[in-house]
Order: sequence, then C-alpha cells, then structure tokens
Amino acid sequence: MTIDHPNFGRIADDRLIIFDTTLRDGEQSPGFSMNLAEKLRMAEALAELGVDVIEAGFPIASEGDYESVRAIAQSIQGPVICGLARSGRADILRAAEAVAPAQRRRIHTFISTSPLHMKYKLRMEPDAVLAAVGDSVTLARQYTDDVEWSAEDGSRTEPDFLCRCVEAAIRAGATTINIPDTVGYALPQDMARIFTMLRERVPGAERVIFSAHNHNDLGLAVANTIASINAGVRQVECTINGIGERAGNAALEEIVMAIRTRPDSVPAKPGVVTENILRTSRLLSTITGFDVQPNKAIVGRNAFAHESGIHQDGVLKNAATYEIMTPESVGWTKSSLVMGKHSGRAAFRDKLRAMGYGDVGENQLNDAFRRFKDLADRKKVVYDEDIMALVDDEVMRDHDRIRFVSLDVHAGSKAKPSATLELEIDGVTRSATATGDGPVDATFIAIRKLFQHEATLRLYSVGAVTEGTDAQARVTVRLEEGGKMVDGQGADTDTIVASARAYVHALNKLLVKRARTEPAALSA
Repeated sequence: MTIDHPNFGRIADDRLIIFDTTLRDGEQSPGFSMNLAEKLRMAEALAELGVDVIEAGFPIASEGDYESVRAIAQSIQGPVICGLARSGRADILRAAEAVAPAQRRRIHTFISTSPLHMKYKLRMEPDAVLAAVGDSVTLARQYTDDVEWSAEDGSRTEPDFLCRCVEAAIRAGATTINIPDTVGYALPQDMARIFTMLRERVPGAERVIFSAHNHNDLGLAVANTIASINAGVRQVECTINGIGERAGNAALEEIVMAIRTRPDSVPAKPGVVTENILRTSRLLSTITGFDVQPNKAIVGRNAFAHESGIHQDGVLKNAATYEIMTPESVGWTKSSLVMGKHSGRAAFRDKLRAMGYGDVGENQLNDAFRRFKDLADRKKVVYDEDIMALVDDEVMRDHDRIRFVSLDVHAGSKAKPSATLELEIDGVTRSATATGDGPVDATFIAIRKLFQHEATLRLYSVGAVTEGTDAQARVTVRLEEGGKMVDGQGADTDTIVASARAYVHALNKLLVKRARTEPAALSA
C-alpha cells in the first residue's frame, strides 16, 4: 500500500517519516530554552542528520518563538518545517505566517480529546471539541496542503470519540493524524490497539499517515513507538537525547538504531544518517547544558565501554559478542591524540570540520584557536573531547550578552579567599573583586556584583572531560529564578575558571528564559 503526500509524494508502506520535535516539545523542558542562534544551529544539525520534519516551535508562544520558527523556515533546506498551533484561529494564523517562507511547510494543530482534559482543561463539551477539530484543520488547509492534526491525551480518549475526531480531521483535509500518549500512560499493547482500531474503523484512514508521539513517564516511550510502527504508523515524533516535558519524549537515536539493529522485527526504513547521531547529541548537550547520563543508550559514554574481564575478552576476539551495533555506525570514534601545541591553525580548522564545526566564523575560529594553544601548553595530550569542550564555549555562545573575560583568584588556609573577575556585559568590560567562603563562592559573588540578579543557585557539579590530573574540569551550574530553571556549563583546566564560565552560561540562558511567555494549555 502507498500513500500520496503533498510534501513527500508517494510513500511506500515501509517508509518511516522522522518528525523531530527537539526545538518545540524538547525545548519546553525546564532549563532547556535556546536562543535564536542556538536554534538555527540545532536545526542545521537536524537537517544534516536527515530528519524529515522539524517542528521548529510554537509561534504564538512568544515573539522569540515566532522569530525562531520564521528564521528556520527561511534558512533551512531539506526537511519540512512545521509550526505548532492550538485549534484557535489566532494560533493557526500565527503558525501559518511563521512557516510561510519554508520551501516545504506544515501546520500542526491539536486539541484535547480525553474526558479529563475536555472537562477540566478545555471546559468544552465533546460536540464543541469535535466541531473545533474540523474548523481548525479547514483553516490550516487554507495556508498549506500539509496539515497534521493531533488528539492531545489521545491514549486516554474514549475509542468511539477518538474515531469521530480522526474522521472529522481527515474529512477536513488533514494529511497526518497524530495520536499522542501525552502523559506517558500507555503500554505498548495500548498503542498498538489504538492505531489498529483507527486504521480499521475510520473512513479515509488509508489516505493519511498515522503518527505516534510518546512520552516517557513510565520509561516506555521507545517501546510504545516501536509497537505503533508495527501497528501501521508511518511517522514517529521524537527528540534528540529523548528530551522533553517531564520524563521526556521517545529518543530519536534509540528508535532509529532499534530499527536498524532489528529489521527482522521492525520493517521500516527511516532516512537518518546514523553516523551523525553522536555529533547531534553532543551539540544539543552543549547548547542546553544538559549532558546525557553515562549509561544512556547509543550516545552515553559507557554505551560501548566494557569493564568486565569476560566482556573485554569477548570484544577483543569478536566485537559482536557484546556489541549489537558498531560504535562507528552512530558516530563514535577513538579519541585522536595528534593535536598538540605544535599544531597549526589550518590543522585546527580541519580538525573542527571533521568534528562537525564546519560553520565556524573567522573571529570564532581565532578565539577557539587561541584557547586551544593555551590548553595545549598546559596539557600533555589534547583529546577530541577537550577540543569540543573549549570550542563549544566560543562557538555556541557567540551571541551571549554576558561573556567571561578573565579571573584572578587567591585562596588558601591562611587568608579569606578572594576573586577578581572581568566580564563583558553588552559589549562593555567591567570588573569586580569579592571575597567568599571559598574561591568558587567568591567568584560567584563577584558575578553578582557585576550583573545583579535574584536567581538562586540550585546545583553546582564538577566533572572531568577526560582522564588525568591535567584534565579539563566540566562544571554544571543550575540557577532558579521565579520558577524558571536553567543549567549552564563551562570547561577549563582551572576548575574555578570553569565554574565562572558555567555560571555566566546559566545567566545568559536565564535572560532568554525571562523573555519567554508560555500560552495557556501548551502541550501535545
């Protein structure tokens, strides 16, 4: 069986559309806000990864969301660019305007359909909801031939009413029907049952693509997605590293590699360039300040590590004894040791290109190269991870309002620790000196002197980028202000400098967060 789609043409029965919502559902996670430059860089990486649809944001959520969706629609080629909208007219018009510049565009509109949501959230009767389904899709179709409709809290919706809503959406012109497990309540057999029922009972179901959007509250998002694929779903909605509201969404990398590893059980063909998975995962971690846990499937640093003697012996004899996929298939390679203090600027640029930093500007390159040479003077061996850590500080934070300049710390057991800090704030360099209970405390107090704020420090964590006493420290700082939570990261061989960089990064993210205002009932 094939389906004709306005943006994808004739779709074979085994074709799987990858709908990435990292920039929309993923960004709704506490602390995960991105600025415009970061969203554009992430969108470029998603396009290079080979995703089919990028849900770029919720245009009516804020002016910043609208601008970022429109900028992505203007500059990103290849994937369909999608904007989310509730069923109201203002939402749909705003989404239509935002995605209008895209070569291939989609409007994704949704409304809650479960009894619980209709009664307490929408305060609407089922007949009114049903009418809103048809009206919203009809309006969206005036601006694009590619319209996706979602039944929010679909997994807890009464079957008969869900069928009626899906039929109304198809009749109004929806090309994709998404049934989200919005609160992560469903089990794999539930999702398989729902999609099987819809395909069998709803008139016109054979003309549309069914989509699954699963949350991970019970740790079943990927399992529910695989079950949905086997029940006829031909689009899956997912995020890099599984980020998203509460416990997150189904992880793109896990879905894709499950399909690649088990084609015997999951007959679907996504178009993802799997060798770019790790690079994209690390880029997102850098932008958001959230590292994946070491034992995270596919992209965690322990995913291909073997400590047990029995396992090591088996892998040395034949890697397939304990590895069901090759590290190279998702972008893992052994750390390179060839970069050092004698390496030149051209070699450094080539290295950055090989590591996925092909769009580094001249000023950014100069700053990153200066930091690399300084690092090479202090470290015996410079690993790829070291380069990534320092380059990310320069490249990803080029548009920050607050920038670290320098830090001089005095500490010890005989005198009160002090810190003299220089920051560049909105282009003006300022300095301050402060004392504290320790060098980190003194540094953070100095930052507060230079940039006054009411944020509370909620987390301070120190780790190492690589091994050895000369390893770079990677520091995570979590700040909270008015219920808004952000994480910042910084790296340096000096732990106190890394701490200052992390705090400044968190402050810059907090400034982005301050500008955002979420509309009511934002979900999906």
